[in-house]
Amino acid sequence: MGGDPRAALAQAPMSFAQIVVVALTIALNALDGFDVLSISFASPGIAAEWGIDRAALGVVLSMELFGMAAGSVLLGRLTDRIGRRPVILLCLCVMAFGMFMVPTTTSLVSLSMWRVFTGLGIGGMLAATNATVAEYANERSKHLCVALMAIGYPIGAVLGGIVTAQLLKQGDWRDVFYFGGFVTVAFLPLIWFLLPETIPFLIHKQGPGALEKVNRLLLRMGHAAVAALPVVDERKQSGLSDILRAPLLATTLLVTLAYFAHIATFYFILKWVPKIVVDMGYAPSAAAGVLVWANVGGATGGAALGLLATRMSLRPLIIFALAGSVVMVSWFGRGQANLAQLSLVVASAGFFGNAAVVGLYAVFAQAFPTRVRATGTGFAIGVGRGGAAVSPVVAGLLFTAGFSLQAVALVMAMGAAIAAIAILLLPAPAARAGDRREQPA
Repeated sequence: MGGDPRAALAQAPMSFAQIVVVALTIALNALDGFDVLSISFASPGIAAEWGIDRAALGVVLSMELFGMAAGSVLLGRLTDRIGRRPVILLCLCVMAFGMFMVPTTTSLVSLSMWRVFTGLGIGGMLAATNATVAEYANERSKHLCVALMAIGYPIGAVLGGIVTAQLLKQGDWRDVFYFGGFVTVAFLPLIWFLLPETIPFLIHKQGPGALEKVNRLLLRMGHAAVAALPVVDERKQSGLSDILRAPLLATTLLVTLAYFAHIATFYFILKWVPKIVVDMGYAPSAAAGVLVWANVGGATGGAALGLLATRMSLRPLIIFALAGSVVMVSWFGRGQANLAQLSLVVASAGFFGNAAVVGLYAVFAQAFPTRVRATGTGFAIGVGRGGAAVSPVVAGLLFTAGFSLQAVALVMAMGAAIAAIAILLLPAPAARAGDRREQPA
């Protein structure tokens, strides 16, 4: 009995218990994917029923993204204080309540309020699950596991889009949110029974019963128990001040800028495709089908980057994905002759766009040590989500001002180009420093 449990987990093969946790984080991110895009699936029906224009619709499409930004920062910090598991459970409750309340709304104000509320839970979930999968995965599989977690998002959007297409044929836009609410509630018992707290967090906090909890988890994963937990340096800070000063400051600012800029590009496609397709004269169910293809491409791109990252350097992969995103979003703006061509272009944009998102999540998991992993991830995602929140509004205002689809697409594609520059400037050692600081002496 002895040694640092973190070292044992980092070097040993993945156990069944660890694989179950990774699968749960994939499912949770899939749930996030559907919950975020539920308003996109429902937007044509809302616009038709309430008679709102593109500018007003752009504001509605952004509301949960503002909530996600706040939730990532605030609940990311809470995740580093009380643990990954309790925050995930809290976020599920918030998301479920928000989804169930949306169908009761009768105005843009109340609809926006409940989408902000739902976004709080979604944003906190992103920070908590990213930290969870990074701390459960072994060193060899960490990039792949983070990538798999990240592609849960488009998988959820794909499956949700398929279901939504049927719901919209049989009912109206409110059914989308009822479905999302019931699925969210179903996750509560799964997380309660199958997702324990992470060992690195338990070692860092070392609260009452921490040793017993760590040993139970070690035995569950096929490792020997330990007689004592490693000594933790209490002088190390674990808050926003830690990630906003040397040696993490440059990394924090650059990854946040990269995420902000690229998400603005990515969400232009995700948020506006359904409305653009309906404006082309197609039914809302067809619009949901095109958005499904965007997420099929996203899931494929995320998986491809995750697999390549096990053999290649992360930075050139991210830059290549960002360059592809610039090209395909610009191509989307040219307009397509039919739904098949449009679906192919949108799927390609999703491929490169989500591949870059997956790469950025992997950088988050590496860049920040355990004590501030959720805080750093939450800050980068939270502030970065401002790009997602601004994107539909900016696009809506440009459309309202008379800009063509091509002009709007070119403007929105520049976000991915800015992100590529930020990644080029990212200090290479910084992306690896976080985990080195967590290694046992």
